[in-house]
Amino acid sequence: MNIPEKLSHLNIDDFAYPLPDERIAKFPLETRDDSKLLIYDGSAIKEDHFRNLADNLPEGSTLVLNNTRVVHARLFFRKETGATIEVFCLEPFGEMTEIQTAFQQKGMVDWRCLLGNARRWKSGKLTGKFTYGDIAITLQAENIEKLTDDYRIRFSWEPAEMAFAGVLECAGSVPLPPYLNREAVVSDNDQYQTVFAQMDGSVAAPTAGLHFTPGVFEKLAARNISAQYLTLHVGAGTFKPVGKDGIRAHSMHSEQVIVTRNLLEQLMKNSESIIAVGTTSVRTLESLYWYGLKLEKDRNAQFIVHQYDPYLFSKEEYIPVEAAFGNILNYLDKNNLDRLTGSTQMMVAPGYDYQVISGMVTNFHQPRSTLLLLIAAWLGDRWKEIYDHALKNDFRFLSYGDACLFL
Repeated sequence: MNIPEKLSHLNIDDFAYPLPDERIAKFPLETRDDSKLLIYDGSAIKEDHFRNLADNLPEGSTLVLNNTRVVHARLFFRKETGATIEVFCLEPFGEMTEIQTAFQQKGMVDWRCLLGNARRWKSGKLTGKFTYGDIAITLQAENIEKLTDDYRIRFSWEPAEMAFAGVLECAGSVPLPPYLNREAVVSDNDQYQTVFAQMDGSVAAPTAGLHFTPGVFEKLAARNISAQYLTLHVGAGTFKPVGKDGIRAHSMHSEQVIVTRNLLEQLMKNSESIIAVGTTSVRTLESLYWYGLKLEKDRNAQFIVHQYDPYLFSKEEYIPVEAAFGNILNYLDKNNLDRLTGSTQMMVAPGYDYQVISGMVTNFHQPRSTLLLLIAAWLGDRWKEIYDHALKNDFRFLSYGDACLFL
């Protein structure tokens, strides 16, 4: 894979840090907004609690959150031999335009899946029987073919009039991150889901959003800080570490994105003070800029942002953020659309030029991860000092851990 010159100097070993297992939050706090908040505004590190987020944001700013909803993507089937096969649903197989559409399919669907204990499933169908209230559900899985990194699995079920989303809700379990190293419990059904989740499709939570409560939103509104929403369906690739061969060999995962006309119009009105909640919102907002720049050259360009697209433009080709968003709105007008569906595979790493956001709310991320690269692209080498401060001051790390605000 040809890596852009801006990234060629990066060594993934420079983005490692010691993270003891006891610093990884295995369970969330009882009250979401009790979590700690580390604040860095470019000069000093401060500490607060997440419930006071509004007090630390510029008045009148626009907060952008990811309203994707985590689905019960882990299915377990027991063979007659006693072997347990795990089927982890990733995304619909084929050219399904939107993940929500795939979830509404009835009777049968083909899905891309990871398999646990695959060697014990040579042939035949797996069958599971579940109950949902008074409804008895029979779910079957058939291994259609081995793909490059996963499998094409065909699911069929009775009653056939039930949507696949409902089948997963009652038959599957919450796909907790592997680094939690525990099985899901009943409380995870609610706690590993943001209070504003709406659009089914993720196999991992946009964890920066887990800290928000109705009380936090009330305080934001009191300071004239609006909450706007986009959708990026988080894939399992978000947990994929950069391997021993480094950034040069790392292939970013592609994730489906949905943005509305209303969001774009709101961003146009307040383009100088946009705060992204979570790395998924960061990647989506920044991807919109590069898509708008593509539309400058090709008015019919599709909303697809590849891994290294941002690094292929010279600064002389950059356009104002308002112009980029204006190009997207013109595309929507031309095609009589109220929302835009696309995908992003974009890698954000030191050397990236941020275009859209004025700050971000995020959690603490794994060593050697692309999420940490994204943070380092914003903070520079100060990320090491900030993470060291968090480790020395009892901050909780990763998905169920504490939060940061970077301005």
